[in-house]
Amino acid sequence: MKIAMKLSLALAGFLAVVANAPQSANAQAYPSRAITVIVPFPAGGPSDVVARIVVEHMSRTLGQSMVVENVGGAGGTLGSGRAAAAAPDGYTLLAGSMGSHVAAPVLTPNLKYDSLKDFEAIGLTANAPAVIVARKDFPAKDLKEFAEYLKKNGDAVKQAHGGVGSSSHMACLMFTSGIGATPTQVAYRGTGPAMNDLIGGHVDFICEQAVSVTAQILAGTVKAYGVSSDQRLASLPDVPTAKEAGVDYGMSIWAGVFAPKGTPKEIVDKLSGALDKALDDADVKKRLADLGGTIPGKDERSPAKFDTLIKEEISRWSPILKTAAAAQVK
Repeated sequence: MKIAMKLSLALAGFLAVVANAPQSANAQAYPSRAITVIVPFPAGGPSDVVARIVVEHMSRTLGQSMVVENVGGAGGTLGSGRAAAAAPDGYTLLAGSMGSHVAAPVLTPNLKYDSLKDFEAIGLTANAPAVIVARKDFPAKDLKEFAEYLKKNGDAVKQAHGGVGSSSHMACLMFTSGIGATPTQVAYRGTGPAMNDLIGGHVDFICEQAVSVTAQILAGTVKAYGVSSDQRLASLPDVPTAKEAGVDYGMSIWAGVFAPKGTPKEIVDKLSGALDKALDDADVKKRLADLGGTIPGKDERSPAKFDTLIKEEISRWSPILKTAAAAQVK
């Protein structure tokens, strides 16, 4: 009886080792092929810009190519949903953002994923304030006059955004609800298409992360009215803060990298290490800084700290977004 029990326990132990061996071996060999990084917006938007800068360096560290796949639509929720449903093997990642993980769960009905339950946080990549930009011939001379124009003209003004729940939707929602304006909202599949129409004069304004509008502002193709940061950006020294203009509008929008829930810890740690190395690179820092982005400190960007940040941000922003969205309903 005792011998049979010992044999049974030994067999159970052997089977457990065998069951765990493939996962451990796969994690050690990872990555052995190309990694797909889903950006849930069309090319040219803030998530896309930041992701391409960061994964270019990460791919060198990991020794495998990282292919950016733009899956736009529904404010970033289509691409995010695809990433959440992917195999948790480290070969499909998501370049997510405050929009996909904080705003979308509040503003998008029947969401196909849970930002807290369906992802493994890899790390925080960058923070950037929002910039209020309009078509270059918009009549208001400064932000205060711009706010008054919006309040007076209401739905005659067209406000673009990259889809319900996107960072541009969130940023403008906070601005317009704060000043008591209700412009007509024009939704796009991402910031890139929205900016093209803004430059063409088909819409009037957008509120978006500095990383995706700085180049157009400096080129003079759009008109910048204010930034949501406490201080002026080094990349846009001539653009005042909203507070300077007497408008109460302050926020910072973050971006990060995620893997599907259940991705082995060894793989998460390897990806996090590659991301950390990328964010410490002088060239990566400069490229993001030139676009108005800031890199979080080492103590802020680990998987555990990033996961905590997401929970805190959802708790903080959910009631604000619900109130702001309700105020926009006529």
